[in-house]
Amino acid sequence: MTVPIPDSARALLERPLIVDLATVRPDGAPQVNPMWFLFEDGLIWFSHTDTRQKSRNLQHEPRVAIAVADPANPQNYLEVRGRVERIEPDPTGSFHSRLSEHYGEGPHVPEDAAHRVKIAVRPVRLSGRAAG
Repeated sequence: MTVPIPDSARALLERPLIVDLATVRPDGAPQVNPMWFLFEDGLIWFSHTDTRQKSRNLQHEPRVAIAVADPANPQNYLEVRGRVERIEPDPTGSFHSRLSEHYGEGPHVPEDAAHRVKIAVRPVRLSGRAAG
């Protein structure tokens, strides 16, 4: 089930802001990391590798939570609960490079490009002031 994204939430998701991505470790403990992202076609996309703990977390439990706040007004925030819809190989690091450009750092192919993946999260629930 996809939730409609109101304009107030879209205003945060379309900006190059850092989000906190929460996943669940196989032992049940939470793990939260700041991440770059891109909101496109109703999905929230991340770049990561298939060799790190977060990747193992997503294989174990595809449900995630994402939090983002407006730096100018932190009380204007959005929490997205979502589910990993797909993980796609990105062995050239092209998506990471695209994210790097989106965040104003110019194109950059990471050294670990051979292990890069694109992670698509489908929002299923929104909350917070920016949720509408």
